[in-house]
Amino acid sequence: MKKSLILLGMSLLAACGVQKTELPLLPEEAFQTTVDGKPVALYTLHAGDITMQVTNYGARVVSLWTPDREGRYEDIVLGYENIGRYIDNTGERFLGAVVGPYANRIAKGHFTLDGAEYTLPVNNNGQTLHGGLLGVDRVVWDVVSASDDKLVLHYLHPDGQDGFPGNLDIEMTYSLTPDNEFRIDYKATTDKPTVVNMSNHPFFNLKGEGNGTVLDNVLTINASHTTPVDSVLIPTGQIAPVEGTPFDFREPHAIGERIGADNQQLRNGGGYDHNWVIDRKTESGIEQAATVWEPASGRTIEVLSDQPGLQVYSGNFFDGKSIGKYGKPQRYRESLALETQKFPDSPNHDNFPSTVLRPGETYTQVCIYKFGVK
Repeated sequence: MKKSLILLGMSLLAACGVQKTELPLLPEEAFQTTVDGKPVALYTLHAGDITMQVTNYGARVVSLWTPDREGRYEDIVLGYENIGRYIDNTGERFLGAVVGPYANRIAKGHFTLDGAEYTLPVNNNGQTLHGGLLGVDRVVWDVVSASDDKLVLHYLHPDGQDGFPGNLDIEMTYSLTPDNEFRIDYKATTDKPTVVNMSNHPFFNLKGEGNGTVLDNVLTINASHTTPVDSVLIPTGQIAPVEGTPFDFREPHAIGERIGADNQQLRNGGGYDHNWVIDRKTESGIEQAATVWEPASGRTIEVLSDQPGLQVYSGNFFDGKSIGKYGKPQRYRESLALETQKFPDSPNHDNFPSTVLRPGETYTQVCIYKFGVK
């Protein structure tokens, strides 16, 4: 009963919008446990106008509070209220998690590297999605250091886990900045040739978790092309222009404006669940990939990255059966994922940017979600 009353109070506060001094942060004790002998905890970061809570189980962003144009705060990411619901999750697996070592899909769980064939477990319509059965989202990351605005995490992805070659040594840093940015820095090395494509999977709702559709969100994507997919969301290998299609977000459009159009790619994805090829000006600089604006609250997200691709997913497979941390259903098209990455299934497409990492090389990636209002 006590837990139910706490959740009800949190739900009412979230529904009304609260001031920063009143934020109903999740209790640390609800995330204290051990998994495979490793300690799990909850960490709270603050900077600028942002407060974020992260657990080292899957390096998951559990809550992220930002103000609207009136200064009222909402938690704008989907999540659960205790660690047990992540460990024994019956809903969306990747809520707020880091994904890898290969984000997105690899066709039929198979790729060839330097003449050697590798077979991965399939976990999504006969394909390997976000690293396989364990990935990096179902493991405990080591906490290297934690401060008010920064969390440094480490995971050694062992040779052969989920079929991937090489001991992949990963360090990832979550930082909040005074400019209202959530910055993610990745760094990884390997002792055998392997493939790496890390990403992050917060599900955003700029109205606040459980507060309604994302179809009225206005989206821009700095991309003239996408990588079309087949019926199981594997790229065909084509790099197709967005001109004249519902995938042209070079100018702002509401997400729902054309999502129901008579278009085979939209049918394949059940909506938007595709990789856009970013129109980059530099080879490796941090550049704007996309922006999102929620008109009612005024909240905005600017996505900046050094990666060539952006996967946009419009919450097409949520069905309302799973309940979020404030007692509200996680419903169809009420969240948006914006995953900076290289391209899906790149190991099987020579014309896609390479995701190969070799001994002596260092994989790096930067993703920034910058929050604001207008």
